[in-house]
Amino acid sequence: MSDLIGFLTDPWQLPFMQRAFLVAVITGLVCGVVGVYVVLRGMAFIGEAVSHSAFPGVALAYAFQGNLLLGGALAGLTTSVLIALVSQNRRLKEDTVIGVFFSCAFGLGIVLVSTQDSWSTDLSSFLFGQVLAVGTEDVWTAAGVEAVLVAVVLLLSRDLVAVSLDRETARAAGLPVMRLDLILYTVVTATIVMSLEAVGNVLVLSLLITPAAAARMLTERLWAMTLLASLIGGAGALAGLYVSYTYDLAAGGSIVCVLTALFTLVWTLAPRHGLLARTRRLPTPA
Repeated sequence: MSDLIGFLTDPWQLPFMQRAFLVAVITGLVCGVVGVYVVLRGMAFIGEAVSHSAFPGVALAYAFQGNLLLGGALAGLTTSVLIALVSQNRRLKEDTVIGVFFSCAFGLGIVLVSTQDSWSTDLSSFLFGQVLAVGTEDVWTAAGVEAVLVAVVLLLSRDLVAVSLDRETARAAGLPVMRLDLILYTVVTATIVMSLEAVGNVLVLSLLITPAAAARMLTERLWAMTLLASLIGGAGALAGLYVSYTYDLAAGGSIVCVLTALFTLVWTLAPRHGLLARTRRLPTPA
């Protein structure tokens, strides 16, 4: 029993782990909430596009010795707005428009990086995360920004769901579809940028999508899905950091692996839609 208590409490004796736990849990909770609308809309690709489109902004900020996070946020926001505007032309599907801007932005980032003689620790931490290095100010910034993001999403929840399920019906009902698209893309962009410290550019999509996908397997109700996704995201981030601390592994990768393990467990054992439940419902051969 004492070993278990020590396992649970030892990391909290270290100030840098306290900050890491707080940022990781806050990020996991918010990604769970925002990820629900990304999953319902079937726009997981936008998460990948925005996270990679932040890359040229970071590379440009690095070249001019600016703030990497701010550079990434501006580049990601610019790309998401362009995607939202161009995808209003229903001749092109949303995933097609995303693919165009995603590949362009990432290619531009590679070009910008190639102009530098060497990579720095700051730039590599953007790609792979630096949750163990966050400061007290980072914790407060993450908490404040992500509280605003959750408030915006919950306030517009009904309209966002309506647009996600049927854009044309929502437009006919008088909803400002384009404005809602811009708001959702902006919220997703801000969520991704704020998550970069936890898991990095390479792995951020998992934090946004996996908790919501697991919650989707467990319930049909929006409020329950949002709550479950948030809890799974927060718990997975917390457990991932424990794994990272115990076995001296990369924090971002550990968080993603734990979240994927939780998703696999839910996908297998979900009472109505899980693999075992579906197998039991198969007709018995005559």
